[in-house]
Order: sequence, then C-alpha cells, then structure tokens
Amino acid sequence: MQTDRRTVWVVDDDASTRSYLSDFLVSRGYAVACFDSGEQVMRRLAEPEQPSLLLLDIRMRRVGGLEVLSELEKQGRRIPSLVLSGVDQIPTVVKAMRLGAYDYLVKPLDEKDLEAAIGRGMQQSAEPAGSALEAAFRTSNKRMLQIQAICDQVAHADVPILILGESGVGKEVVARYVHSRSGRGEAFVKVNCAALPADLLESELFGHERGAFTGAQREKPGKFELAGRGTIMLDEVAEMSPLLQAKLLHVLQDGEYSRLGGTRTLQSEARIIAATNKRLHTLVTSAEFREDLYFRLNVITIEIPPLRERIEEIVPLCEHFVQKCRAKYNSRINELPPELLAAFKRYHWPGNVRQLENAVKRFLILPDLPQALAEFQDVRPAADASPTARPASVSLKELSASAAERAEKELIFRTLNEVNWNRKQAAQRLNICYKSLLNKLHRWRLQEQTEPEGRKDTGEDLCSTAMLGGK
Repeated sequence: MQTDRRTVWVVDDDASTRSYLSDFLVSRGYAVACFDSGEQVMRRLAEPEQPSLLLLDIRMRRVGGLEVLSELEKQGRRIPSLVLSGVDQIPTVVKAMRLGAYDYLVKPLDEKDLEAAIGRGMQQSAEPAGSALEAAFRTSNKRMLQIQAICDQVAHADVPILILGESGVGKEVVARYVHSRSGRGEAFVKVNCAALPADLLESELFGHERGAFTGAQREKPGKFELAGRGTIMLDEVAEMSPLLQAKLLHVLQDGEYSRLGGTRTLQSEARIIAATNKRLHTLVTSAEFREDLYFRLNVITIEIPPLRERIEEIVPLCEHFVQKCRAKYNSRINELPPELLAAFKRYHWPGNVRQLENAVKRFLILPDLPQALAEFQDVRPAADASPTARPASVSLKELSASAAERAEKELIFRTLNEVNWNRKQAAQRLNICYKSLLNKLHRWRLQEQTEPEGRKDTGEDLCSTAMLGGK
C-alpha cells in the first residue's frame, strides 16, 4: 500500500464545504482529492494509493463517515481520519472516535482549529504503523527489557498503570505499547494535564453541557467519553488541581462521572494510564497530591530510566529517527556519521529520547558535522563534575553567536519547508528581503545539502503541488 504523505482526501456531500476545504488545503501546500459520497471514497480506497489524511463528514447520503471508518477498521487500514460534524451529532462523534478517528471538528469550522487538527493528523501519518512501538524496546538494555516484560504481562489486566520518568524518556510510547497489546479495540486518548488551567481541564476530561460556563455554546463530550473502552493517558497527572483529583478518584472507584454543568451520570470503562516526571510519594507527603488517589493509581508502577543509562539504545534509535524523518525533510542522509554517533554516546542527554530525536532531525536538515560535534562534545558528567560544564576554550560570546546562527538556520529552513521552498514566500514570512535570504542560503550552502537533485535557485515555487481530481 502506497501513501502520499502530502495528500488529503476531502469527503463531504456539501459542495461549498468541499470547495472551502480544498482551497484551504491547497493554499497550505497539500494535494487534494474531493469526494461527494462515502461510496466514492470506499471505491478509491480499494486502489493501491492511499492518502495521508481523510477529512470525513459524518452524515452523508447512503454511506456516511461511520461506515467508511468501520470499513477501514475491518480492513486493518491505518489512515488518520478527522471527522466533521454538525452541532447535533455528538453521540455520532463519540462512535466515530471509537472507530478510530483521531479528532473531530464541529461545523462551522474555525481555521485555527482546522489547521492544528490537520497538523496532528499529518504527524500521525508520518509515523509508519507500529514503528514507534517497535522502536520503544529496540534495545539490549536490561532494565528496558524488564519493562517490556512487565508491559506484556499487565497489558490485559484491567488496572491503572503509573509511569514515572524524566521528561522525554518515552512515557507516552510505553503507554501506547501497553494499549496496543491490551486487546482494547477502541481509542487511545492522551490528555496533557499541565497544558490547560483547571476549569478547562475539567471540561476536556469530562465534557460539558451547553451553557455550563461562559462560551459553552454547545455540548461537548469529554476525553473519558471519547475513549470508551479504550485507554486514556493522563500525562503530567501531578499538575491536577485538588478538585480534579477528587473527581478522578471517583472515576477510579466507581467508574462514574458527569459532564460539567450536567446532572446525568455517565459510565467510564476506559483504562487509565497516568504519567509524571515528579515523585508522587513526595507530593503526597507535602499534601500536594491526594494519598488515596496515589494508591489508586499506583497499582502497577513502571519507572523508565533516563537515556544516559541506556547508552546501547542510542544507535538503534538514531537509525529509527533517520528512516522516520529523512523523507519529510528531503534529506540525502542515509545514516549518521560514526563521529557523531560516538559523540552522542558520550553526551549526557538531559532531554532524553526527545532531545536525541530533535538532534537527529537537526542534522538531517543542516548536516554540518563540525557544528554538531561542537554541540554534543559534552561527556556524561563525572561524580564531581557539573553536567553542563563546557571546555574553557569556548568563550560565552562564541557560544552565543553559534546558538544565534543555529536558531536562524533552523527558522529559515522550517519556513522554507512550510512554503515548499518558495523563497519569495519564505522571505515575506521572515520579513527579510529576497536577496538577503538567497545570500544566507548561499553562505550556509543549504540548497546544495538539502534540495532534491535538479532544482535551481530561481526564486519560483520549487515544489509545485499536484491536484488530484476526485471521481
């Protein structure tokens, strides 16, 4: 099955909606195919090519979005699907999420919400099915192999799991690994408890009724409702307010909750996986976290070691990240230089696996080996050494200049990718003159290192997007 990583299929029986979404997507560099019925898209799905994303209306004549999602599930097809609904279709939205849709939007569509939701879908599409889970335990590290064995043993048990570890160690990946082996066919839903204030987090988790608070113009299902009998991951659970901790405890004890502003009792059968980079028992001692909630969550505890204690994972992880990201960034790099891998093994990785992935992405975009080696020249700290100590021969002024230039390069390259290497558009977005941009690219030799063969610096749109005609 071949997937076009920049193609979106719009499936909606309303011509004005199809036209709006097509124009919106094309203006952002996507190729688009439009379909006015579920039957059309299901026939097209029988062909070898498939899109990177589906925008799917729930209600259509004869075959609607639910039928399309159900067919994808039967075929075992993995296509990120964003469902579009009307204001009175909340129960149907819940069914769609449980059938595998990754998100939903209510019409009329808000452009910011639409763009963010499409970005999340594209991120899912860029990750080959199962590759992140396969990479999670691509190791000979004894502690990680023990964690894998624990995950396999408890996956089918209907008990909460508490995952501990520093930021960036891969807590979400391990949570998804457990879900994938749990036999729970419904959704995996993640909520970042630190990303929202307490009142909005309550609505995000449990939903709200129309008029529950100022701005609540329509009812909204919460993440517990959308998860169904799947898995809900509560990331950064230590950041929950005392009020929400009490409500979560009620869900764990009785499997019941109610929407914000509602009186109807709802049932939750979702499996709860909580994660944090803090020591919950310390927060319990200081009365910052409820002791009874801690004991409810702490049935099975998995503590993931930092990357500096899993050095043998660095090379396999780098290979995974190169294969995952090289096509996205049009990079010619097939493997990282041995000198850089050696530097990676010596580095102490305060940001863990997430920092390693970002380092690999940066090298794929800007394959400047001397600069990369300079950045990762720090060795893992000795017992009497500061983990952030740098050689005395490098001045603060030099470090500042190097960091500023590196940030400028990354901003320019990211902007060029966003506009498909149309330099005129990039210069306008960056608020610099076109000639200045060309001079910077020439000085950094970016186009020689990153552009596909055969392209020349003409200032025109270098990555024209083909329109795919719908049937």
